[in-house]
This record gives sequence, structure tokens and C-alpha cells, in this order.
Amino acid sequence: MSAPRDEMELREDAIRVHYAAAAAMLAGLDHAPRLAKAQVVEAPAERSPGIGGRPRFRSTTPGLVTRTTARPEGVRLIERIEGIGGDDPIVAPVEATVLQALRRALAVALALGEVFSGQTGLTELKKANLENRLPEARKSEFSELLAAEALAVLSVFANATAFLLAAHASEDVVEIGAVEEVLTDNAQLALHGALWELDQDIAVFATEEPKLVATVLAYAEQLMEKVKLRAVSAPRLEAFMQANYRVAADDFPIAGFEPARKARGSALVMTFKKPNEVVGNHIAKYQAMRLAKMLMAYDFERKLNPFAEMGGFIFTFMGDGKPGTGKTTLIQMMAGLLNDYCKVAGYPFRYQNLSIDNVDSYQGKSGQNAKAFITSVMDPAAIGFGTVDDIDQVAGKRGDRQSSAGQQEITAVLMEAFAGANTVVRGNCTFGMFSNYPENVDDALRQRAGARFLVDGPQTREDYIDILALLLGKNHSIPLGDHELYAAQEITRAVAASFEGHSVPHEDGLKAVWREVEGRIGALDTIAKLGAYLKAIQEADERFTGRAIKNITDAVKVRAMDFELPDAWMEEPERFLFKSYDEKKAMISELRQPITVEMVVQEINRYADSEFRYADKSDEVAIEEAVRDMQRMEEAKRRYLEGKG
Repeated sequence: MSAPRDEMELREDAIRVHYAAAAAMLAGLDHAPRLAKAQVVEAPAERSPGIGGRPRFRSTTPGLVTRTTARPEGVRLIERIEGIGGDDPIVAPVEATVLQALRRALAVALALGEVFSGQTGLTELKKANLENRLPEARKSEFSELLAAEALAVLSVFANATAFLLAAHASEDVVEIGAVEEVLTDNAQLALHGALWELDQDIAVFATEEPKLVATVLAYAEQLMEKVKLRAVSAPRLEAFMQANYRVAADDFPIAGFEPARKARGSALVMTFKKPNEVVGNHIAKYQAMRLAKMLMAYDFERKLNPFAEMGGFIFTFMGDGKPGTGKTTLIQMMAGLLNDYCKVAGYPFRYQNLSIDNVDSYQGKSGQNAKAFITSVMDPAAIGFGTVDDIDQVAGKRGDRQSSAGQQEITAVLMEAFAGANTVVRGNCTFGMFSNYPENVDDALRQRAGARFLVDGPQTREDYIDILALLLGKNHSIPLGDHELYAAQEITRAVAASFEGHSVPHEDGLKAVWREVEGRIGALDTIAKLGAYLKAIQEADERFTGRAIKNITDAVKVRAMDFELPDAWMEEPERFLFKSYDEKKAMISELRQPITVEMVVQEINRYADSEFRYADKSDEVAIEEAVRDMQRMEEAKRRYLEGKG
């Protein structure tokens, strides 16, 4: 992908001239922290005169606060990192990689600081200050520019570190907490404070080599976030925020305070399924296949998907059905399609699942796990697919005493991420929530699922023949008989029949509302009549709110995009995937269909049927529990009276 034309190149020679200064900072510097407290204490190693040695003692207790505020020998990051491997005199590859990345990031940050100083006149003000001829009237400007340069340099240092180490990240995750030592007196002091705090975090969290990259990445991301917040109210940052730079050798873009991590796809360990291996579940399979192709329309330069802009994109969906009806198979199919498409296009693909294992007994940890899950999937530099399997167990109902604090934390994070004030739908990722018991999912969280996939498994005689033949495999000689294998799974015909089936409601409660409204106002063929139907549904179920209407209209817009992008567009990226955003949008617009009354009625019934189904199940479960409680009390009373007799 070509670089935008308005980017300026940060010259390689301007970067390399700072290598010596960067290496010196990593080798050793003195810094007494001002805002943060030291977490480790180290005593100088006892040794005979003239014999070198490294400090070996460090605290291994995360969060331990001590009275000492600085290392006796200063900050020596090279020794710190090389010391992780113990007494081995050979530097491990991962240690060398981290040190190289830190030196490079420091040099890039210092080079950017020079450019900023030259553009803003800070270079001249620094010279005047050294020569004691800085005018009194410009001292305030001088201080503000020094602070602005410090923020810009810190941001670029953290951004470059994360970018350069992204390809070396593992599955290890380290939670280091908030960064505190963010100083803005000047750029050099700012970097000294950052390296001091990074040294502290490595000492506490990188107790073994596999944790090193994860610790440095966690620190870089926290530093970026803290600096970005500080920059909101800081003056004189226009020269940094309004210019775009690129380091050609690393293909590293600098666009203000926005992170530019190099996307890394997850190495999926999953058995993929082909669409013909998903028997039944016609609408769910069809929508999953279309959604996979929709995601591939994402434009990495514009960081937007034409489908998201035009209103036909599914950001969140709920898949519900009885156990054994094929939810896992559906996930395997969609992940497999995306994985294959991304391989052809050369795009990074990231799949993550939030499971019951992410619910932690430590306060706040479950929420952190959920945030990490959301952040990973929503990374705009990758195509993302996130799933929450058995969401009724992972996320708790608010107000439910049986839900743990960890489950409640996850519910809060998911609700904010899926439809919060800061939610941005770029169209590069989608989230699927799956459950055998959707009635146990918090109502507000469930309504944040923009689409509903009823995963009901095989239904017809043909479906059952197909699934039997599929699961038996080929190691037999049993004749097929009078049946055309997989003909019933032909997706276009099966989906058309499934959608037509929703021209009338399925659930008894909704059927009563339908009959009453249709008998009172006639066929639902105008917006006014459709609105009256929606109001009648709300009167029957108060949970049918404005969000439900939005989900229905979104589903209708998806139906207007009721076409499948040609397979050739996925197999030959030049025909669609590699075209410009405007060209993609124009190609999609040509395929778009007009919205019809039939579409609206079918989507209202599909959504409302699911809500009535959840409500009926929830009520039935509550009734069954009440009956069991009464039966237990009756039995207890009988035994009690027998005992007294």
C-alpha cells in the first residue's frame, strides 16, 4: 500500500546521527523520579576492586513500593535487559531485539524533536537561553514549546517502540498499570523519566525472557495513552499534530499522537469448516459468509469500510440456539473464510475469543481481560473477528446476585465497546456473541447485538440426510439412495425460503400482536402501519425499545445489500480489494438493491420473534425454578412432620 502524498520523510541520516546518544541513554543515566515511586531496590554488587560485575538483586514482587527512589548505579537498561538471562554471557536474541528497537525508537524520537524545534523556532530560543539573552516576554513561549517538544518526543518514542516490537509479540499479556513518570520540562528529561520507569517495569514484570517483549509493549502502549491525554490541553502542538511523517526504512508512519502499530495476525489453531459442511442454519450461514466478504472491503488507507459508511455493515450479532445446533461450526466457517481471504490479500487477520477463562477472581482483572480482547480485535491495522462463546456465562446480568463481580465487569466493558459514546465502527472487525441460553444474557447487552442469527441446526429431511453423510465420512460403502447430496444446502434458494418464512411471526406471543394489528388496520404496507405494528409490539413487551428499532433498520439496510461479492473479487485482489476507497464504494453501490415493504416486515418479525423467544424462555425457566422450590419446601415440610411424629 502506497504512502499518502502529504507525508514527509524523516531522513535516515537524521535518525542515525542520534544513535550514539540513544545508546548512551540505554547504557546508563541518572534520574531521581519526581512523580512515580520506585518499585525495586537494588544494592551495589560486592566485588573486589577492578573486577566488574552487574547488580543482580531485584524485587520479584509486583507492586512492591520501597523507600529508595533511585538505583544506586543509575538507570542501566542494557544491563537490566541482558541480566534477565541470568549469568549466561551470550545475549539472547529477544534481548538483543528489544535493545535494538529501543535504540532505534529513541533515535527516531530525537530526530523528530529536532524537526519540531526547527519548525517552531524552539532551536533559536534554546540558543538564546543558553547565551542568557532570552527576552522576558518570550519565556512563557519557551516553556510551552519545551513541554510540547517533550510530549511529541515521548509519543514518538513509545509509538516507534510498539511498532518495531509488534512482530515479536507473543501471546503473553502483562498488566503494568498506569504510567506515572511523564515529565514535560524538556525532551531529554522526559526521555530519562520514561527510561527510568521502563527499567522499573522490566525489573518487576520481565522476570523471564518470554515476558520481556510483552512488558515493553505494555509500557509503550500505556505511555502513548498517557501522553495523548496530556496533549489534549497542551498548547503549541500544532506543528506536530498537523504534519505527517514516515520513516522509510521501517515503513513507520507518524501522524500526531495516533498509534501506528504494525498489525500482527494471530496464528490460528482451529479446524476450519467449509460452507457446505454447515448443514441447516441457512440464514446464519448466509449472513456469516456475506459478512466475511464485507469485512474484506475495509480500506486500510482511509481506515473505513464502504459498507459501514453506507449502512449495511454488521458490527455485532447474536447467535443463539439449542446445544449441538452448530454455533461452533459457524464460527469455524467464518474464521476460515476470513483467514483464507486475508492470506490472498496479504492482510493481517486477528481472531480472538473471550471465554469463561477470562473471568478472574481478582478485582478489575476481568475488565482488563475484556478490554484487551476488544482492543486487539478493533485494531484498525488488521481485519478482526471476535467471539464471545457462551456469553450467558461470561457476562453477568446486572442486578443478578448469582453473577460474580468479574462477570459484571465484562458486561460493563462489552456494553461500552459495542454501543458506547466512544464506539467507532470502521468496518474492519465484527463481534459475535453466542449462547445456548440467550434469555440469561443482560437485556441491554443483548440488544447491543445489531443482528440475530438463529442457529437452529438441521431442520428438514434433506438436512438430516446431508449431515449423516457428512459425518459418516467416506470409509464405508453404504449407498446414498434417492437423494441429491447437499442440494438442500444451496445457499441462495435456502435463504430465500428462510426469509419468506418470516413474512408472518413464529412465536405465539408475537402472532397474537400480528393478528390484532392486521385485523385493526389491514395489511402492513405503509410506514405508518409498520410504525403502529412496532408500537403494538412495544406494548406487549416493554423491552422492545428504540434500540430494537435501530437494530431492525440496520438489518433492513443489510438486506438492501443482499448480494454476495463475487468470489473472483476475493481470489484476485486487484479486481476489488486493492482498489481505492472511492472505487470500492462505487462498485458496491451498483449492486445495492432498493428497500421493500417485504424486507421491513420480515426483519421486524425476525427480530421481534427472537425477543419473544428469549422472554418466553426466561419466564419458563423462572416458573420451573419456582416450582422446584415449592416442591423442595413441600418435601422438607413432610420430612419435618414425620420426624416430629
